[in-house]
Amino acid sequence: MFPKIIKLILAVGILGVGLQQFIDSEIGNGLFLLLLSGMFVLLYFKNELIFLAFLRLRKQDFAGTEKWLNRIPNPKANLVTKQQGYFYYLHGIIQSQTNLTQAEKHFKKAIELGLNMKHDLAMAKMSLAGILMQKRRKREATALLAEAKKLDSHGMMTAQLKMMQQQMKKI
Repeated sequence: MFPKIIKLILAVGILGVGLQQFIDSEIGNGLFLLLLSGMFVLLYFKNELIFLAFLRLRKQDFAGTEKWLNRIPNPKANLVTKQQGYFYYLHGIIQSQTNLTQAEKHFKKAIELGLNMKHDLAMAKMSLAGILMQKRRKREATALLAEAKKLDSHGMMTAQLKMMQQQMKKI
């Protein structure tokens, strides 16, 4: 909801007031304000609207996910780089249901900006490979599948990757 600079200003301001409370021997108030400032620092790194969009996506509510994402007016100004990556990643997932060309653009942008977790990056690359397979771009899809396989360190996507590699042989 707040631009990222306002979150930092609020965190520093509340931290200053909290430190003043410690100096005035108001330890309880100081601890509360210290925790409150920590919440604003956390929200700087984890955008609340993207979190809410992920919750809607878990319920397979693509319209609700898109509604939460549309509440972010300017991703470049309001989100840090990794959050922008997740913004485009979520848009790619939504668009992959209807418009593969738009989904391809969003997944490429998400991969370019980066994602925090390896399995999210692997999923983005695997999804992009699926789109490229449907567009008969086998070489690019094969390279992306290989990268996704390297990133899948826990083996969570092994079955999907094998299935996509078998489908790739038919192309």
